[in-house]
Amino acid sequence: MPEQAPPPLPDALAEVDLVPLLAALPDPVLLLGGEAAWLNAAALERLGELPAPGAWQALFPPDTAPLLTQAVRRAAAGETVRESVLLPGSQAPTLATLTPAGPGRVLLHLRDTRHPLEVAEELMDGLGLGMLVQAKGGRVLAANAAGQDLLGLSLAQMTGQAPADTRWHLIHPGGQPFLPETLPTALALQTGEAVRDVLLGVVAPGAGEAEGPRWLKVTALPRRAPGTTRPKQVTTVFADVTGERRLRQQMQASEERYRSLVEATSQIVWVTSAGGELLGEQPTWAAFTGQTEAEYRGSGWVEAVHPDDRAGALAAWQQAVQSRIPYQTEYRLRRADGVYVPMQARGVAVVNPGGSVREWVGVNEDLSAVKAAEDHLRALNATLEERVADRTRELADLTRFSTLLLTAAGEGIFGLDASGRTTFANPAAARLLGHSVERLIGSVQHALIHHHHADGREYALADCPVHQTLQDGQPRRCEADVFWHAQGHPVPVAYVVSPTHGPDGRVTGAVVMFQDVTERVRAQTALEQAMANLERSNRELEQFAYVASHDLQEPLRTVGSYAELLARRYRGQLDPRADQYLDFMQDAVERMRGLIQDLLGFARVGRFGEPQPVPLEGVLRQAAQNVQGALQASGGTLTWDTPQTVWGHPGLLVQLFTNLIGNGLKFCREGVPPRVAVTARVEGQQVHLGVRDNGIGIAAEYHERVFAIFQRLNRREAYPGNGMGLAICRKIVEQHGGTLSLTSTPGEGTTFHLTLPLLPPGRSTP
Repeated sequence: MPEQAPPPLPDALAEVDLVPLLAALPDPVLLLGGEAAWLNAAALERLGELPAPGAWQALFPPDTAPLLTQAVRRAAAGETVRESVLLPGSQAPTLATLTPAGPGRVLLHLRDTRHPLEVAEELMDGLGLGMLVQAKGGRVLAANAAGQDLLGLSLAQMTGQAPADTRWHLIHPGGQPFLPETLPTALALQTGEAVRDVLLGVVAPGAGEAEGPRWLKVTALPRRAPGTTRPKQVTTVFADVTGERRLRQQMQASEERYRSLVEATSQIVWVTSAGGELLGEQPTWAAFTGQTEAEYRGSGWVEAVHPDDRAGALAAWQQAVQSRIPYQTEYRLRRADGVYVPMQARGVAVVNPGGSVREWVGVNEDLSAVKAAEDHLRALNATLEERVADRTRELADLTRFSTLLLTAAGEGIFGLDASGRTTFANPAAARLLGHSVERLIGSVQHALIHHHHADGREYALADCPVHQTLQDGQPRRCEADVFWHAQGHPVPVAYVVSPTHGPDGRVTGAVVMFQDVTERVRAQTALEQAMANLERSNRELEQFAYVASHDLQEPLRTVGSYAELLARRYRGQLDPRADQYLDFMQDAVERMRGLIQDLLGFARVGRFGEPQPVPLEGVLRQAAQNVQGALQASGGTLTWDTPQTVWGHPGLLVQLFTNLIGNGLKFCREGVPPRVAVTARVEGQQVHLGVRDNGIGIAAEYHERVFAIFQRLNRREAYPGNGMGLAICRKIVEQHGGTLSLTSTPGEGTTFHLTLPLLPPGRSTP
């Protein structure tokens, strides 16, 4: 409604600038004009900053902004307008007064009036107190923020607008649930009287459940409508006393523990008055000293102290009581049996909240064991000092020895920390790598000396064995690698990496010991070249033997044919000496033919194809057929037990066992039928075979000589042969990757020992 316009300003005040005055007002004030708006400090605090210049309507709720816009137009036309409006966050209406403030300007003044309930809620929130307003029947009408937090329920859950967890409930201090009719709110509504300081526990599900219930002290105040006697509402105020309750329980438990400790301790516990007089029952003092209460009362306790210690004990006690400092002294106290025991007495004052002394509490501790321990400790210290000195000397010697060892070692040694940085290096490492010790220490080892392979390819850190040991703590040995010299060339090395561990087992670094293997690499290269030359030479020799033995047969065949023709045509026509010469010639031709055949067989050993599975049973059966004539002529026997299958060349293996068995049948003792037995047993991936005979045997000095080419131990007239058989046997066995040796006792027989490979894994028998 328009109001009567205020009288005009006097001329003396017409030009006064009112902005400083408006800025100082405690009420919110807005000065509006056209597209501009100005807010004083109170308005900025209550409404906030303008979102944009002149957009003052955005500061008010949607229902209030249009009302104020209309009022501004009226005030700009010269009216003074008052409207009741709501401000943001307020439950109570606010009086808005709009007055003209000059051409095109309007002054908006806000008088913020607040609802008593809102003020009360704000006050309760500030005090940390919960507040509920409930209607008859328990329905919640209002709840402040502190109340919602203390109960663990939102206002919507309290009023039934949102679901609440059904496990939420209230309990008595004893743990029994509160019945609805016994709650303070219900009692206040029933009786119309205030119900004060009721302790109840709130059991709310969730995170707080593990910590136990929240304890509240509750007061319910009934509210009556004017002219009525029965309350229509109740205001419930409650405070969180969980901390106080827990503190009280802890204090009670602490007191009980202290009492139990006093009763169970072997020390003497005593309590005196504020003036230092021993009063009341002192059970542990009486039990130890044998004094009665009448005897130790006041200062009578001093009579139990050794006469020589009484003055000092009493003086120390009086000084502590007067100055209120902790009491501590030592004296000898008489035990009930009359023996004086060394004691340490200690006491402290128990102070009231106001600072006055309520009482003194103290203990006497038996020092007998302590004194004995001190004497023993002094003796131990003397011994320990000697041991420490000895150990220090040992450590110094060990340190010197370690230093000398690292310095004198020919191998390079350096240590690394967990990040791969060098922590120490010996002179040999510096010399072999061309860096100074100072340059090595502190540098990243891989980046400095281990960054590339020998061929120039970059060495990835993840592939470095040293780095891998730092990661997994496993020791590693590398026989072929390179470190890089300070001059830029690779140094062939072999090294061992050993991890170091801390007390917790984690890898703290590593120690690397390396050798320069340049000479070894050169020797290895030379050896490989020599082996290649040797293999080539062997192939050439085998080829030469094969060709020579093959080509020699033709002229020998010619010589033999003509010798046979001469003998057939002229035998008996010449003198006896000529016939003898013809016999010598024919015998020499036959021996030469045998030598050539044996040499050709020796050269053919390495010319067989790929190996294959060979059953030993079939090999021995074929060899037995080959020596059948010798068995019949000598009356000998041959047995074998060889169920295994080996990996080799069937033809060579038949030749091998034919020669070994034939050797046993040939070199038999006169008048003793020869016996040859072949046995076999599996040893790992090989078969160990034994060919045992009962012949003349071989002396120990000839055990290796018999395997050489053309070596004979007996006259040709007694035992024919060319000395090639055992040489061929050894070559066949070695061609199969095995070994051939013998054991023999002269006059009793010989056993040949040989090994042959079993089938490789994954191969099957034929």
